[in-house]
Amino acid sequence: MTEIDVLKKDTAYLSIISNTVLVLLKLIVGIWGGAVSLISEALHSSVDLLASLIAFWAVKKSVTPPDMEHDYGHGKFENLSAAVEALLIVAAAGGIVYEAVEHMGQEKMPAMLELGVIIMLVSIVINLWVSQRLIKVGRMTDSQALEADGLHLRADVWTSVGVMLGLVLMQFTGWAWLDGVIAIVVAVIIFREGWKMVVSSTLELTDVSLPEEQESRIMAIIDAVPEVVGCHCLRTRKSGSYKLLDVHVLFNGNMHLSHVHAICDELEDAIRAEFGSFDILIHPEPAGIHAPETKESQYENAKKAPEVEES
Repeated sequence: MTEIDVLKKDTAYLSIISNTVLVLLKLIVGIWGGAVSLISEALHSSVDLLASLIAFWAVKKSVTPPDMEHDYGHGKFENLSAAVEALLIVAAAGGIVYEAVEHMGQEKMPAMLELGVIIMLVSIVINLWVSQRLIKVGRMTDSQALEADGLHLRADVWTSVGVMLGLVLMQFTGWAWLDGVIAIVVAVIIFREGWKMVVSSTLELTDVSLPEEQESRIMAIIDAVPEVVGCHCLRTRKSGSYKLLDVHVLFNGNMHLSHVHAICDELEDAIRAEFGSFDILIHPEPAGIHAPETKESQYENAKKAPEVEES
């Protein structure tokens, strides 16, 4: 296991520890004091904990080397983790709205508001630090699971701020109905966050291409090699933090095969040096033999059904 793999696992484990502490604190004070906004935050943190466990499993699974059943590795487990986390967030938002509506007409003020404010302040500090760490390591290692977990916790910081301010307002105004309103506002923020993650993870699971600027940079790296006449039909996708591409590269038809192969190795090293881990397939072609192929033509060729001979 590489240093990067160990870093990813340790960071995912940090999220598990922090969420476990926050769930227990919010749940105990929320139930004891009867504050639905705190209970809703405890529910949210419970989802965070489950998501962190899933992220930890996905990160651990994604670094498993390729095997006979997974020729391209296990990176998609990270994308799957992000998708499950997104669905959990959306479900949690619905549960919070239900609880908030049930308590909207309450007239009894929640008890222990001061302790609730302290708990939310502690939650803000912990989530802010842990989220920054998750996002930093996630982007450093190109881990969608860790970055999704970090962005999730960063959104939690703002919901915690909202709950804390609401508890302060209830303390000064005596408006018990604010408890349910705060919970609904929290649910709306959570739902918005979850929906964005659903879209992002769906794109990754359906093999969306790398961003246009990255594809342009890859083409520029290839074109910069003097022996390369041109390139076309670049196709890219991601599998967790693992990137894959195939591309057609044009060479002078009189070049020796061993020379072409050496240049292809050089291109692979240059791309990996800039983008990190990359599964690269280069299809060398003699220049001027046929018209350049496109992604569309490749797609059409792939769709052609084999001819069936009539008996």
